[in-house]
Amino acid sequence: MSRAGVVSILLSAWLGAAVLVTTVVAPAAFAVLPSRTLAGALVGRVLPVLFIAGLVVALASLSLDSGDHGRAIRVRRAMLIVAAVSCAAAQFAVAPRIERVRKEIAGPVEQLSPDDPRRIAFGRLHAASVAWLGVAMVADVTTLILVSLRKWS
Repeated sequence: MSRAGVVSILLSAWLGAAVLVTTVVAPAAFAVLPSRTLAGALVGRVLPVLFIAGLVVALASLSLDSGDHGRAIRVRRAMLIVAAVSCAAAQFAVAPRIERVRKEIAGPVEQLSPDDPRRIAFGRLHAASVAWLGVAMVADVTTLILVSLRKWS
């Protein structure tokens, strides 16, 4: 199998996992578990695996990317770096801050007043985590498209 084939499989597998978590696992957890706290705990156990795998896949794909010169390879590599940085930021910068806020709250987030600074901080950190995941997914899709075009050109 070619390096481009391996990269395509790695990126597709991670993207599939990310789509599954964001469109099925997280919504299902919040829909069927008896509390948002339990659902958040479940999703909070899944996301580190997704983020670390995204980081590993992006770095592995970057190391395997070779061949053509010029703009295409620079854009592919830039997208892989964006994916790696996004996953690392979500896992190693945002997630620990979310955990600190959860410990400060010591109960369900939704029981706090909407104007409570801890609830606001939690909301902002959650939005940042979602945004970093979205950026990584877009970078992954962009790289997959570029790898596919490379195969057919």
